[in-house]
Amino acid sequence: MTTENSSTIIVADDHPLFRDALTHAVDKVVPGAAVIEADSLESLQQVVEANGAADLLLLDLNMPGVSGFSALAWIRQNHASLPTIVVSAIEDPPVMRRALRHGASGFIPKSASIATLEAGIAAVLDGELWLPEGVDAGDEELEAGEADVAARLSSLTPHQFRVLMMLGEGLLNKQIAYRLGVSEATIKAHVTAVLRKMGVGNRTQAVLAVQQLAVAEPVLAEGEPGQAPPPV
Repeated sequence: MTTENSSTIIVADDHPLFRDALTHAVDKVVPGAAVIEADSLESLQQVVEANGAADLLLLDLNMPGVSGFSALAWIRQNHASLPTIVVSAIEDPPVMRRALRHGASGFIPKSASIATLEAGIAAVLDGELWLPEGVDAGDEELEAGEADVAARLSSLTPHQFRVLMMLGEGLLNKQIAYRLGVSEATIKAHVTAVLRKMGVGNRTQAVLAVQQLAVAEPVLAEGEPGQAPPPV
């Protein structure tokens, strides 16, 4: 493929070693590309908002503070022109297919080799959909409720989206206000707007709605360490 050094790639993962591995793979595919990193939901939103013309987003599915496909759905609804590859420790084909239905252009397991990472990145930059070898994209649609929740997320502002994710963590208004560095009155206003935009009557219903985007975490054997980044 033909690449240009003016390319901008966003790498969003809370694990610094895996961000390094992804950056290494990007450099192999697009030498000299500007790589912008994000390690949290807040920094991800800031980076995406500031780099709307980026060529690619590599997105960890399970960043802290994010529920399942919620971040992917919010980004794809608000930044439809930004191709996104989900990079995750989850290797369940139905989950990979759901990611495509939520607008992802590819899904790369974290257990993949650097060569596979490079192949996936190159394919998506060339405008293709990419899944691991042997995984079929299928043609099933999202369940109606899940698709509706994803669409409703698109109307939330970045602050409202973060507030909704914190509601899912069970935080009180004063706790959310402390985290975001704003007044409790501001959070109350955000919560009111979130409930209205999500079409629900209370916080519990909002949390239950977002849970439709949940993804089961991979089950590790007892004593097994978390997913390590591929060799670079």
